Amino acid sequence: MNEQDFKSAYNNSKEQFSTATFIHLSTFIKYIFPFGNYIAPIIIWTYNKEKPFVDEHGRQAINFQLSMFIYTFIIGLACIPLMIYFAADFGSIIDQLEGSSSDLSFSSIRNISIFAWIFGVFLLLLIAQFFFELYAVINASIHASRGELYQYPLSISFIKTLSHKNQYK
Repeated sequence: MNEQDFKSAYNNSKEQFSTATFIHLSTFIKYIFPFGNYIAPIIIWTYNKEKPFVDEHGRQAINFQLSMFIYTFIIGLACIPLMIYFAADFGSIIDQLEGSSSDLSFSSIRNISIFAWIFGVFLLLLIAQFFFELYAVINASIHASRGELYQYPLSISFIKTLSHKNQYK
């Protein structure tokens, strides 16, 4: 079943398009309430599961939010060795930055710069992920408001969706 057949077969209405759009946009509540990006879409989706269009968009939104959590967690895990190194060498780094250490050497400057460079890379990854998520959620909302199906890029399928059930191609 293609997307056009999906729309006509289930007689999707403007109300369903609005509800699906709201599911995607409700993920932004995480900036106000912790875990709101999971709670709000799940609540809206649960009350509207019987509508196939809303059900599909709800599954996509939840899968994407869970995927973003996994990606953030992986970036955080990659930072652990950096934090351990920084904690072990914290005293000498502070002394060198304050200038109280008289033996400022090339290796100590190199250690500080390596730490700053690695920290910058992880920070850039998190910023890139933030903008990617922003783009994907807005794009999904636009598709939902037009009555189109949408599959988030880089989304892991925790909850099976139509595209993973091969019901439309």
